Amino acid sequence: MAFLGLRVWPTPVLRPMWPFIAASGLTFFLVSKAQDMGVRSEQYKNDPRNPYREQIAKEEAAKHH
Repeated sequence: MAFLGLRVWPTPVLRPMWPFIAASGLTFFLVSKAQDMGVRSEQYKNDPRNPYREQIAKEEAAKHH
């Protein structure tokens, strides 16, 4: 018997959605890595429009010392 539309057994949510959740995590990770590689590339490393320019310069200075 349904009481206020609730069933005895819950509707499965996670089980049919796991491929989409896994693909979302993988996509987020790969896009993040691609963006990081692009920001740190030789062409854009010293570009004044690069918001990570100072951070990259500090890391390279620490690496050389």
